[in-house]
Amino acid sequence: MFIARWQIDARFGHKKDALELMKEWERDIGAKAGLDPARSSIATGSIGTLEATIENNLTVDSLAELERLFEAIAKTPAHAEWGKRLEPHVVSGTSRWSILRVMPMK
Repeated sequence: MFIARWQIDARFGHKKDALELMKEWERDIGAKAGLDPARSSIATGSIGTLEATIENNLTVDSLAELERLFEAIAKTPAHAEWGKRLEPHVVSGTSRWSILRVMPMK
C-alpha cells in the first residue's frame, strides 16, 4: 500500500480559496477519474510545518493503481481548467509529489 502525497503552499491570504479548490478537485475531478473519496484526505499545516502548506493524501494499493489514476486525470479536460484556477492561489515552485510506502505493523 502507498500514500501519494501532493503538496502545495498557498499564497498569503489565499489558503481558504486554495482549500476550496482542492475540495472541488476531489469531488468533481478525482471522483470521476476513479478516486475513492474514502481513501483521500486533505490536510493543512498546523504545528512544525508551514501554515500555508496544503496536502492531498491518496491511499492506493499499488503503484499501478496510482498510474491508472494519473492516466485518467490526464484525460480529463476539467483537470487542466481547474489547475488554471488554482494557480493564482499557490506559491510558484512549491508543488511536489511524494510517494510513501505503508509498512505493515506485524
